[in-house]
Amino acid sequence: MANFFNEMTADGLAHHASAEVREHYREFCGWLQRQPAETIERKRAEADLTFRRVGITFAVYGDDAGTERLIPFDTIPRIIPAAEWKQLQTGLVQRVRALNMFIHDIYHDQNIIKAGIIPAEQIYRNAQYRPEMQGIKVASDIYAHIAGVDIVRAGQGEFYVLEDNLRVPSGVSYMLEDRKMMMRLFPELFARNKIAPVDHYPDLLLDNLRSVAPMGINDPTVVVMTPGMYNSAYFEHAFLAQQMGVELVEGKDLFVSDNTVFMRTTRGPKRVDVIYRRLDDDFLDPLAFRPDSSLGVPGLLSVYRAGRVTLANAIGTGVADDKSIYPFVPDMIKFYLSEEPVLNNVPTYQCRKQEDLAYTLAHLPELVVKEVHGAGGYGMLVGPASSKQQIEDFRQRLLARPHGYIAQPTLALSACPTYVENGIAPRHIDLRPFVLSGKTISMVPGGLTRVALQEGSLVVNSSQGGGTKDTWILER
Repeated sequence: MANFFNEMTADGLAHHASAEVREHYREFCGWLQRQPAETIERKRAEADLTFRRVGITFAVYGDDAGTERLIPFDTIPRIIPAAEWKQLQTGLVQRVRALNMFIHDIYHDQNIIKAGIIPAEQIYRNAQYRPEMQGIKVASDIYAHIAGVDIVRAGQGEFYVLEDNLRVPSGVSYMLEDRKMMMRLFPELFARNKIAPVDHYPDLLLDNLRSVAPMGINDPTVVVMTPGMYNSAYFEHAFLAQQMGVELVEGKDLFVSDNTVFMRTTRGPKRVDVIYRRLDDDFLDPLAFRPDSSLGVPGLLSVYRAGRVTLANAIGTGVADDKSIYPFVPDMIKFYLSEEPVLNNVPTYQCRKQEDLAYTLAHLPELVVKEVHGAGGYGMLVGPASSKQQIEDFRQRLLARPHGYIAQPTLALSACPTYVENGIAPRHIDLRPFVLSGKTISMVPGGLTRVALQEGSLVVNSSQGGGTKDTWILER
């Protein structure tokens, strides 16, 4: 009996003849058992070759080789039945609504602080808090137009939110390309399974961005703004611009004149109304933030403050995806929506609190400890997978800066059968659905399933050796 929830089988024996296959996987399992091993191997090689040819890669910062790597793709899908997805979707919409209301509140009336629910210093001392945004009216009061919420499954199969990515969440291009690849390799599977489509995401995203254009703009010009080709997610920036049929621009392609943002084109300047920006706040405007930034547009903040351009996501959104704010999201849902949270947080110890720090220090070997501003699986301790020396080294970091960390129990993340060197074996996974907020909140039925390819590993990030799978939401 496996000590984690297996997505495909009820007893964890994913590739075992006696395994009891969960109902929503039966059709796929029957098909898989009929496939000769060499057929599957050939298809996997074809997928690798195609991804390499298309250039679906990511750069790893600090990688000595400085090379681009292929994100490993697994051909066994992660399948979610319709009823489970409906519950997830309800919880995600609720959560993102509350997060948008929270960000609006902290830059306006600060009711949640006045009510004593979140300590003021948690917000005002947050590295992502932008005092420049105080009192600024943003289009439709939306701050996180695109949210990537990381969901894990643990225990007997309960869903938990691991973190909220509201700044510049990435990964949606892999969701779309993984689906395209599966349809190309195994068209017969899509003929016999009722799998909800995801390929309309770029259309949904464009509609969403157009819906939040500045007042009075009926036919808005939307652009995708990238830091440039050396960014780790550049493939995605180019992919989304191309799929939406809009221009991919860098800071140097834009300029501010007459309190308006313009794009340089071969036909002369063209007004820009909505910027889907894929670079961090600090680099957006050298006049307002980092003066050494060559990636941004001088004067952009003043146009934004005047309501003459929409930035997605809004400046200052990062305060709500910080790990020190994460423990308060259930309170936000109750405060702003007067509802009970549909999706649970992972229980979290805030090391800035004396009693939480004491508990964390006493239980380091069994906890996951994360930097509150950390990302990408860096700056964290996975207690059960760490040596005594690593734990002691981390203990010193924690004692030196307790307010910079949170701790959580090590969840036995659910696993999905995955092709590995010696056949099929369970590997731990998470799920990042993408929630779009505009005039309405919408999402495609699916998300990016990331898989920890190393045996026993719980770290699914691509920068740490993780791979991806296609995510099937069944329509029945």
